[in-house]
Amino acid sequence: MGIEEDFYATLKLKTGEEIFAKVAASEEDDRTFLLVTNPIIVNEIKSRQGIVGYKLEPWLKTTTEDMFVLNIEDVLTMSESSDIEMIMMYQSYVRKLNKSQGNSCKLDRKMGYISNVNDAKEILEKLFKNS
Repeated sequence: MGIEEDFYATLKLKTGEEIFAKVAASEEDDRTFLLVTNPIIVNEIKSRQGIVGYKLEPWLKTTTEDMFVLNIEDVLTMSESSDIEMIMMYQSYVRKLNKSQGNSCKLDRKMGYISNVNDAKEILEKLFKNS
C-alpha cells in the first residue's frame, strides 16, 4: 500500500514509554509499521512558584538516527495531535537539533589553551601544591 501522509502524534508504547513524534504509517505484507521521526519524551517541570514548563529530550539518547520503525503491535495507543503549542515546541527542538549536528567546528588555539596530558598534569600538580 505504501506510506501514508505524515502527522504529529503522541504514542504510548506497551513498554510504558510515552513519546511525541512526526509519524507516518506504512503497510507491508499485511503488517502495519509506524515511521517515527525525531521522537521525543516530554517532561513537565514545576517550580516552587507553581510555574510549569516542559523539558524535551530525545527518546533514544545514544544514537544519532532521526527515524525509527515501530511495529504497530508495540503501540498501546496513539493520539494524533492538533495542539499547536506542542507542535511548535517539537519543531523548535528539531530545528535546534539539526543546527547543532551540522555545526561541528574545528579546534584552534583561539578557543583556549591546548596542552598535552603530561603538561596539564604538571601544571595541575603545581597548582595543588601551592594551594
